[in-house]
Amino acid sequence: MELGGERHPIDRDRLYDLGMIVPEAGATALLEEFRIIKRQVLAAANASAASRRILVCSPLPGDGKTFCATNLAIAMAGERDGEVVLIDADFGKPSILSTLGLPQGPGLMDALADPALPVENLVLATDIPGLFVLPAGSRTTADSEWLASARTAEVLDRLTRGAPHRILIFDSPPALAASPAADLARHVGQAILVARADRTGRSALEDAVQLLGACPDIKFILNGTHFSPSGRRFGTYYGYEG
Repeated sequence: MELGGERHPIDRDRLYDLGMIVPEAGATALLEEFRIIKRQVLAAANASAASRRILVCSPLPGDGKTFCATNLAIAMAGERDGEVVLIDADFGKPSILSTLGLPQGPGLMDALADPALPVENLVLATDIPGLFVLPAGSRTTADSEWLASARTAEVLDRLTRGAPHRILIFDSPPALAASPAADLARHVGQAILVARADRTGRSALEDAVQLLGACPDIKFILNGTHFSPSGRRFGTYYGYEG
């Protein structure tokens, strides 16, 4: 299914202030880091339709999962003829729209609640070629129940119908803070668990992995590192805390 409509400008100044990848700004260490990450993700994305759905999560708030999800989406949009839909699935504390400077509007939760509402009509096109954003939508106390319903699979299938190379990236709530992460893990083929080097404990990581156990492929990003025994600097970024 083709995604289109008005192209909304991304706030480059805000991306710069948050220490994120800025399109057209040239090569940076951060961009190179996420190029390496996206290669691993794309290599696994050929396995199945589900593997082209990637959940980005963290055990606890403040580990940097929104920072990583947004940068990964921007990096993936740079692929030739590629398309990526960045989905704000942190329904309690959505931040993707404010991070990118996009207008508020209905989103995923509205599409789940209303079968007559085509989800593709809620996707925002951006002025970054290949990058689309699906807002979280209206707040509800029943987000977990909606995500556990059969309607979720139908909505996600619509987002990739007729577009076999389109990637969906979900910025979910922290796994140990809210249930949607575990619910979404049943609908994705890859999960990226973001850990903060100076604060995420082993037990929190183990608990998060267990909660995401429905996903067959769980990867890790170590965020906020300041030392590498090999001398390589990849993975040393620290930025906006989602």
